[in-house]
Amino acid sequence: MEFVGREEELQKLHQLLQDNKQVAIAAIAGMGGVGKTELALQYAIKRRETYNGGLCWLLAKNGDVGIQVVQFARTQLDLKPPEDFDLLAQVQYCWRRWREGDVLLVLDDVSDYEEVKPYLPSSSSRFKVLMTTRQKLGRMAQLSLDVLQPEAALELLKSLLKETPGRIEKELALANQLCEWLGYLPLGVELVGRYLARKQDLSLAEMLRRLENKRLDERSLSKSKSEADMTAQRGVLAAFELSWQELEDNDKQLGCLLSLFAAAPIHWKLVEQCLPDEDAEDLEEIRDDSLLNLHLLQRKGEGVYQLHPLLREFFQYKCTGLDKVEEFKRSLCRVMVAVAKDIPEDPTLKQITAVSPAISHIAEIAKNLIQYISNNNLLYPFVGNARFYSGQGFYDKALPWYQDCLKVIKERLGEEHPSVATSLNNLAGLYDSQGRYSEAEPLYIQALALRRKLLGEEHQDVGQSLNNLALLYYSQGKYSEAEPLYIQALALARQLLGDEHRFVATSLNNLAGLYNSQGRYSEAEPLYIQALALRRKLLEEEHPSVASSLNNLAHLYGSQGRYSEAEPLLIQALALRRKLLGEEHPDVGQSLNNLAYLYNSQGRYSEAEPLYIQALALWRKLLGEEHPSVAQSLNNLALLYGSQGRYSEAEPLYIQALALCRKLLGEEHPDVASSLNNLAYLYNSQGRYSEAEPLYIQALALWRKLLGEEHPSVATSLNNLALLYKSQGRYSEAEPLYIQALALRRKLLGEEHPDVAQSLNNLALLYKSQGKYSEAEPLYIQALDICERRLGANHPNTVTVRQNLADLRDRIASNQE
Repeated sequence: MEFVGREEELQKLHQLLQDNKQVAIAAIAGMGGVGKTELALQYAIKRRETYNGGLCWLLAKNGDVGIQVVQFARTQLDLKPPEDFDLLAQVQYCWRRWREGDVLLVLDDVSDYEEVKPYLPSSSSRFKVLMTTRQKLGRMAQLSLDVLQPEAALELLKSLLKETPGRIEKELALANQLCEWLGYLPLGVELVGRYLARKQDLSLAEMLRRLENKRLDERSLSKSKSEADMTAQRGVLAAFELSWQELEDNDKQLGCLLSLFAAAPIHWKLVEQCLPDEDAEDLEEIRDDSLLNLHLLQRKGEGVYQLHPLLREFFQYKCTGLDKVEEFKRSLCRVMVAVAKDIPEDPTLKQITAVSPAISHIAEIAKNLIQYISNNNLLYPFVGNARFYSGQGFYDKALPWYQDCLKVIKERLGEEHPSVATSLNNLAGLYDSQGRYSEAEPLYIQALALRRKLLGEEHQDVGQSLNNLALLYYSQGKYSEAEPLYIQALALARQLLGDEHRFVATSLNNLAGLYNSQGRYSEAEPLYIQALALRRKLLEEEHPSVASSLNNLAHLYGSQGRYSEAEPLLIQALALRRKLLGEEHPDVGQSLNNLAYLYNSQGRYSEAEPLYIQALALWRKLLGEEHPSVAQSLNNLALLYGSQGRYSEAEPLYIQALALCRKLLGEEHPDVASSLNNLAYLYNSQGRYSEAEPLYIQALALWRKLLGEEHPSVATSLNNLALLYKSQGRYSEAEPLYIQALALRRKLLGEEHPDVAQSLNNLALLYKSQGKYSEAEPLYIQALDICERRLGANHPNTVTVRQNLADLRDRIASNQE
């Protein structure tokens, strides 16, 4: 077998031994099985030429170091210490008459330094003393030996299976899993490797399965009698048992409590919370003087400790014999449930960072200690983990937690329980976030029905279900179904919670969003403003919900062409989301997208493009390729390219967006209509009229069906179809559509909206094409006035209208001449 992964440690060890001017004592310290003896042996072999005075290897655990020194001197050096000397004098006699040259004295497995100290050479610096120990031996020079690096552990496993070349390469992923399960402990890897070498037909998959099933009782972790050439004298369980025997009862109990935590770093405060009746200093003393001193526990950072995976298995193995283990399990569950309860629905980056160290331990109680959690608290470990992941946009990681939660709740509490309704609602909410609307809807409906049955009509949870189902319908473009549910949810929240409550603010915000999407801006604005004020009052300025309100109000202003009011709100929202949620969060993607859309609307293309690209990359990374937000992002980036005349870049994006919308949202959704309209507009801009017309007609029909006759999108569709007809010289078909679009925009958006200016300009263009100059001129003048005041003198739309008016006046002047 090759000696791998310890080259750096060998160098450090040699340096430690050379640094001391007198007697150099270097202790190789570490847990059982980490390879202390092997390292000492390899050092002695590799440096044998350095120590021309010889190597003396003593077994310190036998407790007769002095006798071993004298026996070694007699048999190997032919020394004859006087028999009338006492043992200590005989040892000193031997050291004084030892062979010339540098000497390496190895004391293997020292447990009590004071016992061996009297027998060590006392004066000559030519003696280098190397000790291996499982303890920390005071202040002497020490090399703490850790487990192998993953690459070195894999290399060790390969070296043990050289007789069957390619065996590791065939199952490389499993080989890495095997080393990981063994915690990269050299003894564990060597034992399993030797076992596999003997069992050539045993697959790595089966080996891993056996270890997972039998744990430390798996026979591969015991030393075989046939392995006489192994440096280690014991199997894993026996090696750990030596340290266990040195522990007091309180030490053993603390070790067993630690083993109930996950195989992850443990913040010591959590341990103290599990043992509220114990003195904190007493716990520290056990930790530092026993577990750390014997290398049964590792310090990972300030206040953070961890058990090696196999030591964790060992302590769990020993738990069965302890009286307090049931109490420890309940206590650990109590502490972790309390942490899980404090994870908010929309956690900030600061809250995510704070709770991160506990997540593995919350997961551990959910998976393995669920029977110790009360019915009232059964939800929290699952919901806590799910919120942790979904709050970062990691929906795929959150999903199994909500799925497992529903399963466990039903198994313990039955089909008809409020917690079942909550679990259905939570799972539906996650599907909603993923754009999986068809999977979310039946769960929301079940949750609402169950809450009504169990809690009655007038309950806060019923209001939540109404709101969530409405939100789903809104996402699907089913506005007529969403509105009554939103109104009911808002009324119920006010009735039960009063006017100043978070849920009231949420209901106001959501109803405003619906009105905004329907072009009912005058109804939406006061609701958005109320929601923002209420959230600021209840949640303070720096909260994700405040950022959402800022974003939503800005979106409303943008829809109304109130760009100067929208921009600072969008910038605030983006900055707040970045601060609270970090750079990689779906809401940050939304803010980037919305700010880009505003810049695009203002003709600030160079500012819009990098934001759109960032938003698309972020949504793809967090939400995957198939998500409505990704479709929206593709559409918006294409819109930007189309506005710049970059048609070849825009077209594939529009086509992708349309296909994705159809797949995710179905044929009848406002976003599908938008994609049809935008692709048609692109074709129209390229003169591909025969391809554009059917798409425009489909978009108009779909918007009318979904949104009704009086909606800004319907006005846009009428305007665009008229533009197509005008481009084809079909003036008689274009004119009534332009007039309808203008009238509708004036009614819905007011007289001073950029879209009204666009309609005025387009109708004027039509009249100019027909030579109706006197009808065109006042329309151009009105359009230019609106553009200059709302968009600024240098906006592309303003420039276009100004040029159109100038060209018209030139024509009028030419005719007059």
